[in-house]
Amino acid sequence: MKIVFAKRMTKQYEKLSEREREHVDEAIALFRKNPFAAALRNHPLKGTQKNRRALSAGFDLRIIFEEHDKYMLVIMLAVGTHEEVY
Repeated sequence: MKIVFAKRMTKQYEKLSEREREHVDEAIALFRKNPFAAALRNHPLKGTQKNRRALSAGFDLRIIFEEHDKYMLVIMLAVGTHEEVY
């Protein structure tokens, strides 16, 4: 699996607290091992983001991503609280 980080995601990540970044790093590491691990709550989105999916990075942190070629390529698009990314 190849994971690419969008510029927006990188900027949002840099604005997170150190603790929040640790949660995001842990979620992405788990995602690499098992994209459907229960702790990630990987699920499809609806509405205007219907071609995207979301992961939980603990508490109120969410990671929005696009999956291509059956998880051969994953583009991480956004990270932040529920309100910030939806």
